[in-house]
Amino acid sequence: MAVATAPSLNRHFLCRVSNPYSRVKQRRPWLPPGDATLFHSCRNWDSHLLFFASSSSSPSSLPPSPNSPTDDLTAESCVNTGLDLFKRGRVKDALVQFETALSLDPNPIESQAAYYNKACCHAYRGEGKKAADCLRIALRDYNLKFATILNDPDLASFRALPEFKELQEEARLGGEDIGDSFRRDLKLISEVRAPFRGFRKFFYFAFAAAAGISTFFTVPRLIQAIRGGDGAPDLLETTGNAAINIGGIVVLVSLFLWENKKEEEQMVQITRDETLSRLPLRLSTNRVVELVQLRDTVRPVILAGKKETVTLAMQKADRFRTELLRRGVLLVPVVWGERKTPEIEKKGFGASSKAATSLPSIGEDFDTRAQSVVAQSKLKGEIRFKAETVSPGEWERWIRDQQISEGVNPGDDVYIILRLDGRVRRSGRGMPDWAEISKELPTMDDVLSKLER
Repeated sequence: MAVATAPSLNRHFLCRVSNPYSRVKQRRPWLPPGDATLFHSCRNWDSHLLFFASSSSSPSSLPPSPNSPTDDLTAESCVNTGLDLFKRGRVKDALVQFETALSLDPNPIESQAAYYNKACCHAYRGEGKKAADCLRIALRDYNLKFATILNDPDLASFRALPEFKELQEEARLGGEDIGDSFRRDLKLISEVRAPFRGFRKFFYFAFAAAAGISTFFTVPRLIQAIRGGDGAPDLLETTGNAAINIGGIVVLVSLFLWENKKEEEQMVQITRDETLSRLPLRLSTNRVVELVQLRDTVRPVILAGKKETVTLAMQKADRFRTELLRRGVLLVPVVWGERKTPEIEKKGFGASSKAATSLPSIGEDFDTRAQSVVAQSKLKGEIRFKAETVSPGEWERWIRDQQISEGVNPGDDVYIILRLDGRVRRSGRGMPDWAEISKELPTMDDVLSKLER
């Protein structure tokens, strides 16, 4: 559900728990472990757990009872009580506690926690619109990171709803209703992928402005030339100058608008890539991982379509199993209409731990990189030829969005081959020709595979 950022409050203390089975872990954290920007990887949930407790009580004590006197209630205590109730499955009572917290003059951190966890309750109850409204407020007014919404397993059902797509699109565009933090992150990533776009836009704008100024002085001379008379400038020469200036303005403005359009398209693709990287898979050992954790390790091949079509494609792939495994292929079948979401067993790395980020990382320290290497080495021993999708509704929504972006009718049988870095390599209608793919993809130890990472 939630992991809190560390508030500077005298009545709180921060406790690090190294034993994952300690009683202290029974208290649910405030915000999900993914509350980081798109550029930073998260801490390993198994080795660290952050929580906050009142200094007047022991960490292992139970949260305040919902029936406590009103004078003893604080926004913090209501949030903690709500989290405990949510953990016990009493979602309706938890929702009341979060609403009570918002009525007790909470500080910004408590408000963010209350709105976010209230959204988790609404998502659990299938109330997509109410969940989206709460998340909008948290994003706009309390600096909630959109990556948190993408990472939290408690919002898996919400991410499969149309309301999530609307919220994501609003966050990408930015504005007063939802804030600009997500858009700023996307623009930074876009600048990394196209480092000279900003320079080109400045060049187009500057020269268009210069041409505009020149036109401003040329137009009166053109009028004078048309009228004629003594001292009038040459009509042909003045007309030529005006035409060059106006043509330059048209071309430069068109190029500037084209760059803006390409930037928006790139940010849409980055958004889809980020959503794809957070989709969960169940490996053959029953461990649940996100697709981003398999980066540089496998080339997932997504097979989406009717059950009989996907089953037949899997059977054909088995004939080329050895060659496909040498190329790091991992089959991910997605059958249309199978929206039942199995319970996620939180094993291995813990609840949604991130061995790597899905997008360019800035400022990663040595320990983080070392942990990522160790995590990947463990995963390599568990990866087999096929993985099972967790939360099929999320997978299906992403694939349909991808189909629309490529002009394919949503619901058609398609395959999507991913690169080692997690981005889409290519896709097509129907099911793939495995013999052709075996020839097309380089082996994992090939130089081309190393360049693809």
